[in-house]
Amino acid sequence: MEDASAAAIIDARGILTGWSEGARRLTGYPAREALGRAVRELLAEAVPPEAMSARSGTVMVRHRDGYLVGLRVRACAVTGPDGEAGGYVITAASPGRGETSLAGRAFQQASMAMSVFDTSQRYLRLNDVACHVMGVSEETLLGRHFPETVEEAEHSRGFNWHLRHVVETGRPLRYESYTGAPSLNREHAWVTEMWPVRDAAGELAGTALAAFDSTEQYWARQRLALLNEAAAAIGTTLDVVRTAEELIGVVVPRFADFASVDLFDWVLGADEAPAASAEEITLRRVAHGSVTEGTPEAAVHVGEIDVYPSFSPIARAMREGRAIVSQAGEPAFMRWVAERNSRAPAGRPYRKGVHSMMAVPLRARGTTLGVAVAVRVAQPDDYADDDAVFAEELASRAAVCVDNARRFARERTTALALQHSLLPRGLPGQAAVQVAHRYLPSGSAAGIGGDWFDVIPLSGSRVALVVGDVVGHGIPSTATMGRLVTAVRTLADVDLPPDELLTHLDDLVTHLASDDEGDEVAELGATCLYAVYDPVTRRLNLAAAGHPAPALVLPDRSARLIPMSAGPPLGVGGLPFEATELQLPEGSVVALYTDGLIEDRDRDVDHATDELCRALTVPADSLDALCDTVLKAVLPEEPSDDVALLLARTRGLPSAQVATWDIPADPALVAPIRKQVVDQLERWGLIDATFTAELVVSELVTNAIRYGAPPIRLRLIHDTATLICEVSDTNHTAPHLRRAKTWDEGGRGLLLVAQLTQRWGSRHTGEGKTIWAELALLDDEI
Repeated sequence: MEDASAAAIIDARGILTGWSEGARRLTGYPAREALGRAVRELLAEAVPPEAMSARSGTVMVRHRDGYLVGLRVRACAVTGPDGEAGGYVITAASPGRGETSLAGRAFQQASMAMSVFDTSQRYLRLNDVACHVMGVSEETLLGRHFPETVEEAEHSRGFNWHLRHVVETGRPLRYESYTGAPSLNREHAWVTEMWPVRDAAGELAGTALAAFDSTEQYWARQRLALLNEAAAAIGTTLDVVRTAEELIGVVVPRFADFASVDLFDWVLGADEAPAASAEEITLRRVAHGSVTEGTPEAAVHVGEIDVYPSFSPIARAMREGRAIVSQAGEPAFMRWVAERNSRAPAGRPYRKGVHSMMAVPLRARGTTLGVAVAVRVAQPDDYADDDAVFAEELASRAAVCVDNARRFARERTTALALQHSLLPRGLPGQAAVQVAHRYLPSGSAAGIGGDWFDVIPLSGSRVALVVGDVVGHGIPSTATMGRLVTAVRTLADVDLPPDELLTHLDDLVTHLASDDEGDEVAELGATCLYAVYDPVTRRLNLAAAGHPAPALVLPDRSARLIPMSAGPPLGVGGLPFEATELQLPEGSVVALYTDGLIEDRDRDVDHATDELCRALTVPADSLDALCDTVLKAVLPEEPSDDVALLLARTRGLPSAQVATWDIPADPALVAPIRKQVVDQLERWGLIDATFTAELVVSELVTNAIRYGAPPIRLRLIHDTATLICEVSDTNHTAPHLRRAKTWDEGGRGLLLVAQLTQRWGSRHTGEGKTIWAELALLDDEI
């Protein structure tokens, strides 16, 4: 009989009278030690009632060496001449071997690692994938304690802790990890589900788990996170060299062990691009970086010229306009490494082990500016197709930043004003909305128009969404657009309601027009839409000045235009603006746009608006993808006007992240309020912020009691990356900083608040005013 099966015979009294060689191999007991014994002496636990009644099931046997063995058994009764049962023939096999049931086969053949443990974390069952991950057979692990089967490491202790936690709590859990495994030669990402297994009586009998290898998804998320980080880290200045250095800082060490950026000389100057050469390519090294300090593996120093022959992967990437991946063993790769070693032999030891490289052309607006090279030495994985797609996207963004810097040096303020006025500023930790945007400049001979949009963070975790359009085209309209963008941001800092902000903006445009001469006055007309979203109340307050109404897509995918008054355009003067307020479910999408999206000489506005609403309901993987869908569905092939599109998906702050106190005007109550604030911060897990928050709250509440008017209210908002403290009262007088003299007993409160917080300010409300302060949270508190 084989190792995996066994047979035994017991009489009517439960005494073993027969014992096969297979039974010895499974249990360790030879026939001389097993025969004559009661079968229950070999059992580690009672046979489950359902197995007794069905005469088949899984039982736990204690091996002769002391550990538990799980066996799948079947009993067949043997009758005597009188028809009465005279004993039983028992057949047994290790679970998973020779599975006959569909459920058993499904478990054994599952594409993810699945295991079953008893309440002491000993193996009872493993499927084929779990055995492959552990690198041993199921028989080797059955009955063994989990810590005995793995190395002594942090991830092993964490895994065992989770197994015990399921047993202790009786509740399932899910966790993600990035660890190795006994049979795997590198670390993998795992998503593990663990759940308690109960017997027929409802008692906890063991723990089951399923572990999914999510390495591909893990690295996809890592690439996406790196791409998002690059969007904020690359292009912070209009300096070509600095932009190249920022690109290197993003890719090393997370994507490459060594990286370099080489550019054509004309990119660093003010010349136009010369005709492309099909022969050798001459580039200048502007930046490089390495995991090794000093970048000793670089064959070319920063600032030096390098000539790439036509056979090299770098020249091929620039010639074909796509990422070229080369691996160790390929002729072109080995020839490139040999050329590097020949040019700079001192760096040869640091190039040992180079196994993969990627060359990506830096292309922007149809022009090749240079090349970025990424090399892997210590990282075990070769570059693959997914890495090439990521690198092309990253290089494309970096190339646009490099080209913007080049255009700034050549075209000065025109490109700078347009580029910076169109892109919203970075919003670190902004929790109100998720935004995506597109801007398409007109291709007409009239030149670039004055369309713009902006996303402005406000106090109280709110955010302002702005879109506008200046009449006319060319530099005068672009300059006016810049003035209006600045004015809107300035007025937004004052925290004016949308209708009041547009009134002040209208006055500004009127004054600008009156300062210009005759025929220039009409060119200063403009439209604008200003909206404020509050994630705490989930309310949107908006007003328009001659601008198209935004579209709204609810979570049920129904889309419509928001009913509101269009209002007069900016610059008309003397007419009121009306605000509209509505409640939005979390996950709603608000689409703000300029008239170039829906208006054209050959299109009906109503029809274009219907197309816009239909396009907004099309399923998309992201807001960026939805932007592209809308533009493709609504715009003609050659738009006659500039188009700006801003999509914002609303988020809501849970009520658990907001705490409010009504405070009597009694200075003696400041101390208890501080204690309540500390308790609340501890519940939020913001221990490191308690000291600063306690001081800020104490100063603001004391000032409100001393100089404000009741009722007084304190509100704390736990935002994504900030803690916001707000104190409101009914006094309309705004506070201001002043320099206290040496002998003054007070007057230093707001100065202290300003020094301790990320920013602070005040806003007027219908009932009075609100003083607010924002505290930046540490990374481990976010």
